Amino acid sequence: MEENVTIDQWYKCKIDKKLYKELTKRSDWQGIKHIFLWIIFLVLSGYWVVVTWISWWTIPALFVYGNIFMGCNPVWHECGHRTAFKTRWLNELFYHIGSFLFNFEPIRWRWSHFHHHSYTLHTEKHVDHEIQVTKPTDLLWLFIHHLPLGNLTFYKSYAALHFETIKHALGIITPVLKDCVPKDEYSKVRMFARIHILLWIIIILSSVYFKTWLPIVLILLPFIYGTTTRNIFDFVQHAGLKNNVMDHRLCTRTVKFNPIFSFLYWHMEYHCEHHMFPMVPSYNLKKLHEAVKDQMPKPKTSLWDAYKEIIPAVLKQAKDPTYVLKVELPKESNN
Repeated sequence: MEENVTIDQWYKCKIDKKLYKELTKRSDWQGIKHIFLWIIFLVLSGYWVVVTWISWWTIPALFVYGNIFMGCNPVWHECGHRTAFKTRWLNELFYHIGSFLFNFEPIRWRWSHFHHHSYTLHTEKHVDHEIQVTKPTDLLWLFIHHLPLGNLTFYKSYAALHFETIKHALGIITPVLKDCVPKDEYSKVRMFARIHILLWIIIILSSVYFKTWLPIVLILLPFIYGTTTRNIFDFVQHAGLKNNVMDHRLCTRTVKFNPIFSFLYWHMEYHCEHHMFPMVPSYNLKKLHEAVKDQMPKPKTSLWDAYKEIIPAVLKQAKDPTYVLKVELPKESNN
C-alpha cells in the first residue's frame, strides 16, 4: 500500500459526467426538509416521554425518542461532508449541533472521517479508526453491541467517546489525533472538547436546579437507550468484508432499507455508492445507485438479508481472522 492514499486512487464505477454533475448538486431545500421533519418527530416523541414520565409507558416512549434522537448522526455525517445544504454556514451549523448531540468532538471527527474514506477498512500503515468489527472478531463486544442498553457496560461503547473528549480537553494527544488530525488543528480540538464538557455541565446543573432528570435523560443519555437501530445500521456497513483493498465494493455494503429506516439513516444505506462518490448528497444516492448498479455487487434486500451473511462470517473470523466474505462482482467490472 502506498504511503499516502487519496480517494481518487480507489476503484470507481463509470458514470456519465453530465449525470454525475447533476447528482452532486446540493440543495438547501432537501437539507431543511429532512432536518425539519426529523426535529418534528423528535419533539413529538420527546413530548411522549415528558407526559408519561415516570410510568411504564415511559419505556416505549424512551425507545422511540432515543432512536429518533440518534438520527443526529446522519445529520452530523451529511453536514460534515458539506452535502446536506448548498449554503456552507447551514452545513457548519448543523454539523456542530449533530456532533454535540452524538458526542462527537467536531474537529477530531471531521478529520478522522476523511481518514475513514481514504483508508476504509485499512489496518496497515494507515489505520481506519472507524472500523467497528476488527479481525479476529471480538464476539463479546459484538453481542453487547446489539443488546438494548448495551452501552451501559462501557465496553468499547459510545461512552468511550466521552472519555476521549475529556482527554482532548486536557490536552492529551490520543492515537487518533496523531494519525488523522493536523497538528495546527489540535488547539481547535481542545477548544471544542472544552465547549462540549461545559455544555454537559450546564445540562446536568439544569437538572439539579429544576429537580428533574429530564434534561439529562433527553439530551445526554440517548446514547445509552437509543442506539438499537443506530448500532444495527452502522454494523452492516463493513462487517465481514475485506481489509486493505482499494475497491469499496469489496469492503463496503449497500443494504436496502424500508422508508422509515431510510429516513432515520438519511439514505446512507447506499453506503458503497457513498464511499465511491462521497460528493453526492445522500438524497441523490438512490439515483446514483440506479446509475451504477450494473457495475456493483447486488445490494442486500433487507437488514436480515445482510445479517444472514454477516453472522456466519464474523463467527468464522473469531477463529480465523484471514477469512473474508467473497463478494460477487459483475464480470465486466471485475479487475
